[in-house]
Amino acid sequence: MLHVLIFIVCLLSSTAGGICGIGGGVIIKPVVDALGVLSVSALSFLSGLTVLSMSCISVYKQRKRRLVDMKTGTPLALGAAVGGLAGKAIFDVIKTSVGEAPVGLIQSIALGIITLLTLLYMMHRAKITTHNVKSPVLCAVIGLLLGVMSSFLGIGGGPINLCVLYFFFSMDTKKAAANSLYVILFSQAASALSTVAQGKIPEFSWLLLILMVAGGVLGGMLGHKLNEKLSAKQVDKLFVALLVLIILICVYNAFRFAGMM
Repeated sequence: MLHVLIFIVCLLSSTAGGICGIGGGVIIKPVVDALGVLSVSALSFLSGLTVLSMSCISVYKQRKRRLVDMKTGTPLALGAAVGGLAGKAIFDVIKTSVGEAPVGLIQSIALGIITLLTLLYMMHRAKITTHNVKSPVLCAVIGLLLGVMSSFLGIGGGPINLCVLYFFFSMDTKKAAANSLYVILFSQAASALSTVAQGKIPEFSWLLLILMVAGGVLGGMLGHKLNEKLSAKQVDKLFVALLVLIILICVYNAFRFAGMM
């Protein structure tokens, strides 16, 4: 039953992530963390693979819509790939230094703060002047920072991607979602390959891996279809609702990890 529950979480999270462009890991990580059934390392790895599978499907499905701006999206994605490696290295160093529970606490607090700032941005988005960055170097630097955060937190990309794309590139909701998933694809691929290459794959049930990835693939397909049918305003409303949910779960997880120390 527990495996089925996690599969459902991955399916629903990946569907919502595919619609909004947040990857799904930002929901999977805190929700499964709250269940207390996996180590921080195992969950970060499995969540990353789930998001990777979802983003692969979503990016493939969206190729005909040409929503990804390759001139800015590719430098962002390449920067995110490097950032994904750096974020994974930072996670490993902190986990080795302080242990599983403290790194889980750090992840929960950091994700909660980032999500809260994203919610505040969304509430005041109409009043904020945006930019239109064209420099490939600056795009790569922005992607690097996004990759570091997403890989360290084990969330794939999360709400911060959309805010960055709104603010620095003046993208509309659906274009930002497509470009966010493109960036997530590169950062998560780099992080996963690094873990495998270094032989640092944590212990987990292979059945659980199959179920989570299957949830990611199915969610990516369903999210793509719903994204085409929903209006930009409806996508924004779903995004805000998810932000509130994520903040509440992060608060719960922060107290739970603090109690384990």
